[in-house]
Amino acid sequence: MVFFDWDSTRLSDASLNVLEQARDAFKAKQGARVTATGHTDTTGTEAYNMALSLRRANAVKDALVKLGVPAAAITTVGRGEQGLLVQTGDGVREPQNRRVEITIPQMASAPPMNDQAYCARLARLWRDYDRTTAQGPGPQAIAKCDAGDYASGIPTLEQILTDAKIPLPPRS
Repeated sequence: MVFFDWDSTRLSDASLNVLEQARDAFKAKQGARVTATGHTDTTGTEAYNMALSLRRANAVKDALVKLGVPAAAITTVGRGEQGLLVQTGDGVREPQNRRVEITIPQMASAPPMNDQAYCARLARLWRDYDRTTAQGPGPQAIAKCDAGDYASGIPTLEQILTDAKIPLPPRS
């Protein structure tokens, strides 16, 4: 969890460690999704707090993107005053309630994907990303995979997709 000062979306220096841990957990779970859920304390109107909680979630998303998590893999949610960690009355400035919870669901284990199937999956992702290029490293890498040279084709396709900030599919 990342905590915030009252009425603020500014990330503290202490939050960097939490964000780096979230990034590392994301990278360890290829193909995972990240959810950043913002919360507020009970000061302010419901509408204001809902907007503030979403701004906090977006601040966390922006920081995770700067740390290398693809924006497309992050969902932001604002819950306002819903889900208080510390139950309080209305109008109470409770620091524990001003937070963003970062969740990366545990993914079910899939059987390992063989090189041929993995390369085919990468090729589909590349074709969805770039429908205009008939030459260059993408088509050449696909041709290598089609010829059974997965050791050459797969790393090239992975690099192209990573550079385009497209999450790679899980291999296992």
